[in-house]
Amino acid sequence: MKEISASDFQVEVLDADRVVLDFYSTECPPCEAVAPKFEGLANLYGNDIKFLKIFRQENRQLAESLGVKSSPTLLFFEKGVPLPQTLSGGIKRSDIIHQLDSMLPEARVREIKSQITPSVSEYDVMILGAGPGGLTAGLYLCQAKINTVLIDIALPSGQVSTTHEVSNYPGFIEPQPGYMLSHNMSEQTKLCGTVYKVAVDVSQVDLEKKEVVIDEFETIKAKKIIIATGTSPNLMGIPGEKELKGKGISYCATCDAKYYGDKEVVVIGGGNSAVEEADFISKFASKITMVHQFASFTANKQAQEKLLANKKVKTLFEHEPRGFERVGDKIVTTVENLNTKTTSTITSDGVFVFIGMKPNIDLFADKLKLDTWGYIKTDEDMRTSIYDVYAVGDVISKKYRQITTAVADGTIAAIAIAKELD
Repeated sequence: MKEISASDFQVEVLDADRVVLDFYSTECPPCEAVAPKFEGLANLYGNDIKFLKIFRQENRQLAESLGVKSSPTLLFFEKGVPLPQTLSGGIKRSDIIHQLDSMLPEARVREIKSQITPSVSEYDVMILGAGPGGLTAGLYLCQAKINTVLIDIALPSGQVSTTHEVSNYPGFIEPQPGYMLSHNMSEQTKLCGTVYKVAVDVSQVDLEKKEVVIDEFETIKAKKIIIATGTSPNLMGIPGEKELKGKGISYCATCDAKYYGDKEVVVIGGGNSAVEEADFISKFASKITMVHQFASFTANKQAQEKLLANKKVKTLFEHEPRGFERVGDKIVTTVENLNTKTTSTITSDGVFVFIGMKPNIDLFADKLKLDTWGYIKTDEDMRTSIYDVYAVGDVISKKYRQITTAVADGTIAAIAIAKELD
């Protein structure tokens, strides 16, 4: 795998046979998550497809000319021609493999995959998810000398890493960058001795057997499981959203706000995340239009007052987006006035979406007792409805979801498990 700059693009990409090019950025959790997947696949496919990386922040003109609007973005080329399929944001290893396989003869694909050897690993405790809850559980368990593995489809951090500042975590007088707080949590747990298997694809979860398959070739077994898979941003499911995701529509201000210096953006939502992230985006953008379905924001009063006093921010209350369309290098957002039922359009350089979260339980939702909103029910020791399976953090049914409450959940589950395994 090789890193290039814009000056190398003609020779390394356009004059080459088959290429996959990764546009990455710094301070970008999704970029960090895809990096080990990209490197691992380069070892498998590298003799047939050239794997290249390029630093987006120092090659913005090239990125923009290729329609790259978010980090990371993977572009695929054959004989100098860009293929229509691009990948961006939280990229799964299986999605990369699917695209790489499509570029090669079937016989060669079979030959490459024959080099993958299945394996089995066994531990006392398996933690699914490396946010604050999972990391804290891992820390307590490894300090109790319990053989623990931590599995995540991204790098350790959870939602914390996409929060630009955390001002209410005990022990820090000054607000902490979210990525730094999560990094310190991760390093503490890693140095303690918890085994990390992160930036992987989880293709199968059997809670009854306590088995998980990652990256389609490694089976991990444990005596107990802690589910700490957290939540993901809700999608609107309206025309243009899927097509423009990562190409003008973003769900991470920390990752992408810096690319909208002196530009105009639309922020959709009105809760704490939308209001706080809009304030952060205003450090870069020249104008922000907030689109919110209710007559007032639902964020905490202090955050509301700060945003409403920001001269860069315009608000459209009682409006909802109905579709997105790219026109030239702009994004046109169609919105509906919920009172008059009339529609209008907003032209901007980009759109940020913050409309709440949903629990990440797709692989095992039908196996557990859930509340009305789809969150996992637990008892006071964080036990779920399945024996030897626990759950902690934002994924469980509870009134408040904060970093501190996730840390508390992880502590409780780990202590309960340690006593049982003692």
